[in-house]
Amino acid sequence: MERTAMSNTDDPDSGGPPGGGLGRRASPVGRPALSRRLVLWAMVLALPLAALGLLLAAPELNTRWEHHPSHFWLVLAVAVVNVVLGLYASEAASRRDDARTFFVSMTLLASAGFLGLHALATPGVLLDDMTAGFSLAARVGLLVAAGFAALSAVDPDARVARALAHHPRLVRAGLGVALVGWAIASLARVPLLDRPLPPDDAPLLLRLLALVGVALYAVAAVQYAELYRRRRRPIALAVLVAFFLMAEAMMAVVFAHSWHAVWWEWHVLMAVAFGAILAAARVEYRREGSLAAVFGGIYLDSTLRRIDRGDARRLAEVIDASRSGGSVDQVLARFREAGMSREEADSLQRSAQELRRVDALFRVYVAPQLAATLRRQPERARLGGEEREVSVLFADLAGFTSFSEERPAGEVIEMLNRYWAAAVPAVAAEGGLVERFAGDAIIVVFNAVAEQPDHAVRAARVALAIRSGTDRLAAEHPSWPRFRIAVNTGPAAVGNVGADAHRSFTVIGDTINLAARLQATAGPGEVVVGPTTREDLRGRAVVVPLGDAELKGKRQPVSIYRLESVAS
Repeated sequence: MERTAMSNTDDPDSGGPPGGGLGRRASPVGRPALSRRLVLWAMVLALPLAALGLLLAAPELNTRWEHHPSHFWLVLAVAVVNVVLGLYASEAASRRDDARTFFVSMTLLASAGFLGLHALATPGVLLDDMTAGFSLAARVGLLVAAGFAALSAVDPDARVARALAHHPRLVRAGLGVALVGWAIASLARVPLLDRPLPPDDAPLLLRLLALVGVALYAVAAVQYAELYRRRRRPIALAVLVAFFLMAEAMMAVVFAHSWHAVWWEWHVLMAVAFGAILAAARVEYRREGSLAAVFGGIYLDSTLRRIDRGDARRLAEVIDASRSGGSVDQVLARFREAGMSREEADSLQRSAQELRRVDALFRVYVAPQLAATLRRQPERARLGGEEREVSVLFADLAGFTSFSEERPAGEVIEMLNRYWAAAVPAVAAEGGLVERFAGDAIIVVFNAVAEQPDHAVRAARVALAIRSGTDRLAAEHPSWPRFRIAVNTGPAAVGNVGADAHRSFTVIGDTINLAARLQATAGPGEVVVGPTTREDLRGRAVVVPLGDAELKGKRQPVSIYRLESVAS
């Protein structure tokens, strides 16, 4: 599945994800290394210009080699490969409704279509000699392709780009009409296209237009250089290289004489340009396993964000179906009917299975109530919090230190796990949130996440249930320490603390500190509550006053009550 994962910022695909899928990003490359790589590529791409300069400076090197079969099969093969690439890019653009990929596809199709017509200019194929119409076809195609390349690099909200991108069928039809019209005009030998080209090949007007084409390719190349710097995806680099080579081909066209070395050079440059895109597409497909993902490296940022949202929605549907016992196959079949490819559906199913596996591994470390709340309200995962009225249950084992000093570590862990196995179900039954296990202690909070108006009553019931369950275990193991438990009610700061990389959900304030102090006054197997909890339990619980106690951190004595029972 593409993933798109991309973190949904203005640059959703820099470094990192996504992405699974489109979200799966190449490993980040350091700026110095990336700069060196781009410099190296620039030096390599400058070689054709150096060769062109050498051939022009030394005319004796610009030798003539006229070999019709080589010309025909080279040009035709490049045109066919380019048509296939253009159709694949067009399909990806349609699936993802991506304007940039659409214009790239039109660049490929325009250059391929006119290049195919140029192949027919080979003497002995359709005509006995190379007439101007078929000879100039590849050069016209390069110019038209330059316009589409520039459109792929401009703001997709620009008026012209938006108008063309919103009518892809009309644009493709227009290109088809232009190709057919040029072929008919060339075969009909209309004026200006009815004779072989003069020795200097291209008319002056076409030479001037070639300079315009070079400028358009340069504009596009700058955009894709920036795109590659941010994303480091092979397809972005390949399109950059292709546009650079096509610009050099147009420069060679200006000085080309049929069948001479410079003339062959621009043919080879176009072959290498499209070969680079084909190679990158193969690498992307082998890595991503999806046609739509092949061109993910050049999708617009807005497209990637939309893909991420759609993938997340579909992934959630698959996971929900799996959790609820529904038919995952039916969900995937519905996605297939909506246009999802088999590769994408298989990837989606694998992603859902992996997420469920990871969820099963880590969910036990997160309170179920908290996990459910974060799933419904992801914004609550942000750092920070709020003040809420809560009831806090604080329990630890009296005599745990001496017990653990006299026992092997394995026996101590086994004892704690047996106790927690008895305590946690009681907490879950009343909707409590285990704030944390702290060695031999457990802290449970009520009304911290979900609205629980009767939180004091819930906390009291859980305290008695924990005492009851653990007392039975203590009776089976007389040497085991017993819990002392306290419940306190009051305001507290509830939320997330930590940093972006690691955080914890916690409850902070005097209420929880007082619960710890009250717990220290309880005897083994005893449950005590503070004065606020006692008021909230009035009429619903039986408590016994234990008097006032001086507690650390409190200026005034605190009234303490032993909890005997609470109404169900």
